[in-house]
Amino acid sequence: MDTDVLVVGAGPTGMTLANELLTAGVSTVLVDRLSQRSDLSKAGGVQSRTLEALDQRGLLEPLLATGDHPVIKGHFAGIPLPVHSNRHRLPWRSVPQVVIEEFFERHLAAHGLHARRDHELVGLTQDDNGVAAAFGNGATLRARYLVAADGAHSTVRSLLRAAFPGQPGTLTVIAADVRLGGVDPSVSHTWNEDGHWAALFPLGTDPQGRPLRRLVLGGPGRSLPREIPVTEDEIRHGLSTVLGTRVHLLELRYARRITNASRQVEQYRHGRVFLAGDAAHVHLPLGAQGMNTGMQDALNLGWKLGAAVHGWAPENLLDTYHAERHPAGAAVLRNVRAQSLLMDWAGTRDPDVLAAREIFMAMAQLPDAQHYLAGLMSGMAGRYPMHGTETHPLVGRPAPDLDLGPARVHELLRCGRGILLDPADTFAGVVGPWSDRVDRVGQGARIEPMLIRPDGYVCWAGAADLEPALGRWFGEPC
Repeated sequence: MDTDVLVVGAGPTGMTLANELLTAGVSTVLVDRLSQRSDLSKAGGVQSRTLEALDQRGLLEPLLATGDHPVIKGHFAGIPLPVHSNRHRLPWRSVPQVVIEEFFERHLAAHGLHARRDHELVGLTQDDNGVAAAFGNGATLRARYLVAADGAHSTVRSLLRAAFPGQPGTLTVIAADVRLGGVDPSVSHTWNEDGHWAALFPLGTDPQGRPLRRLVLGGPGRSLPREIPVTEDEIRHGLSTVLGTRVHLLELRYARRITNASRQVEQYRHGRVFLAGDAAHVHLPLGAQGMNTGMQDALNLGWKLGAAVHGWAPENLLDTYHAERHPAGAAVLRNVRAQSLLMDWAGTRDPDVLAAREIFMAMAQLPDAQHYLAGLMSGMAGRYPMHGTETHPLVGRPAPDLDLGPARVHELLRCGRGILLDPADTFAGVVGPWSDRVDRVGQGARIEPMLIRPDGYVCWAGAADLEPALGRWFGEPC
């Protein structure tokens, strides 16, 4: 083998996975078809669950130190969600994708992992022991496992002939990174009577400290084929149509047309090949959920691949990647479709749609509704289907960030091992044979006993049957 894991695609999903594999002590090769890292921001918001996961690896503070990354409000279908409704210590942040990629590239390089550029995948075969990959530059690599993080037009997915069912794109809108003059900072989503609309989201600042924004324009007559370039005049006309002449374009940094296609692969695992990020699911970029969902795919898969490489993975552990992340991806596709309908993405001004939106906006002012929507959009409401979820409310959910005295839970997860919280020192003898994979924290904290996986999810809680849970998630005892 040339490496344990070959990661194809050096975007946020691929780089997050590469970092998880480094944390797990697994040899990794990261390749990308591009000759250099893209300087385009395809996403701009980071959800609470993703921020929490970065914090658990000690990466959040250095990431936020890279620039001005203000707290932003989430939204559902353009309806703002109050920051406080997130119920979490880490509200959303504006961190452009280009910043995340640059940060991870430097972090990985500091640990000896450099992305191999100009590696366009052209061939793929696998057997019982590994995967062989061939590249257009003549290079070949063999790995125990391969992960496709190569985007919506995934070459790996095509070579696998993986089924990718869903809804094809029926229209396009404009997405652009811009500097604007005369804009009200409080404006986020605006519609006019003709069905034209605009959405604005902060993207931090440029090197001169000037604010950048993601602008999305849609409505009647704006749906053009994706290959037609977006012009400055087109954007100026869209701005004036929706926001009036007071708002004007100062700089266009990047623009493209995006579609409302919605697809998801039927299987996230194909033997020794795994699909993650946009290679596994595509949808409208609402609420930055594409980037965040892909990064959370990587967080789920990384420690499991590490367990398989090191030889202690229990049977079917790698299968839980599909079992857990496919439903999570499907849930994102559902909420995006609902949002596009309520936003009147096509600009039809259909009276039925407008009536539904009016009622939904009123409901969204209720605290319980805000609670639900904020959990949905922040990534904190998801629950993995695990044994025990039917009996204990903590199992399958992100671990609570408890103060244990000498450290907090998120600090203990930085080494990438499992954690057993054992406040009454009840389970020292039980967990001992797994001490090479699980750290025990006990003595006095007023918490419920719980077992936390390396990705920060609770996989057991309560007072009984700990040993089967240890075997289910951490393999045979030493």
